[in-house]
Amino acid sequence: MKHSPPLRPHQDAGLQPERTSLAWRRTLLSLVGASLLCLRWLPHHRVFAMLLVGLTLAAALGIGAALTSRYRQGVSAINRGQAIPPVLEVMGLTLACVTLGVLGLYGVLGLAL
Repeated sequence: MKHSPPLRPHQDAGLQPERTSLAWRRTLLSLVGASLLCLRWLPHHRVFAMLLVGLTLAAALGIGAALTSRYRQGVSAINRGQAIPPVLEVMGLTLACVTLGVLGLYGVLGLAL
């Protein structure tokens, strides 16, 4: 297993990498909570509920898998003075949240009929 070299401490007084990492972690926890709420539909909508659970957990897993590397890249970018926002990751998460919202509305409206 290859070890990364230790990071130099960054000079960001606002601790931007830590705040960003905490925000992504809160998003991950929110997705896990949403997947647990989707489990309530399991007795009535087996396949549909499992689809929602799978999508939310896949989005959470994607965030969790990239947390450490994203933090390292943030510290490194601040040290270089070239911070670049993760546009593709944000767009992917936005797409996942919109998809989950539409499917959730479909499930709620399906329950009402």
